[in-house]
Amino acid sequence: MATHYYSCCSIPAKPTSQTSSNNSIWLPNHLVSIPRHRNNLVPYLSSAFSLGDSISAAATSVGVDGPTTSTNPSRSLPFRVGHGFDLHRLEPGYPLIVGGIDIPHDRGCEAHSDGDVLLHCVVDAILGALGLPDIGQIFPDSDSKWKGAASSVFIKEAVRLMHEAGYEIGNLDATLILQRPKLGPHKEAIKSNLSQLLGADPAVVSLKAKTRKKVDSLGENRSIAAHTVVLLMRK
Repeated sequence: MATHYYSCCSIPAKPTSQTSSNNSIWLPNHLVSIPRHRNNLVPYLSSAFSLGDSISAAATSVGVDGPTTSTNPSRSLPFRVGHGFDLHRLEPGYPLIVGGIDIPHDRGCEAHSDGDVLLHCVVDAILGALGLPDIGQIFPDSDSKWKGAASSVFIKEAVRLMHEAGYEIGNLDATLILQRPKLGPHKEAIKSNLSQLLGADPAVVSLKAKTRKKVDSLGENRSIAAHTVVLLMRK
């Protein structure tokens, strides 16, 4: 009884089960002769599998978007997705600035800049979507130039890089996590300012606020965090 072997790396149309009279088998688009003695299979099968490997290698080389260190990502991709996360400790004596809006509270973010957790998070999401270094590498806290800097400076630079690469905001979804203060009264002001900084329609910017149910440092009002997911669309 003839045994059929198929290249594991090819993705052809459904292979035929036809065999020839001389114990040949049909691989997709290729006829491979199989000798009657099982111990002579290796040299024949190795050539068949090397064919599949070369096809697979060629396939995986298509669509690679260049090196990750590139500062000018390929415009061939129709869209890019980025995720950002940031967390800051809350301490007395600091202002609490969220999305560029000063929020009344008895403590604020301890940070090298103004500690705007939302804008930092959005910057990282945009940079991540572009395949660029994160905010800490572009604006290091070891540089005194950024001491106390408004985070709007960082987000304007991220937006500039985005446009330079040929993309614009498709939509953005952000979640703030803190126990206090309640952000409900400030959400529209935060969203409006964020949309303006991004140069985006407020309709494509979503902002949510969650508590941690008094669990961990966030729930104990000792820190504030944010997550952001951004979709960039090719212009």
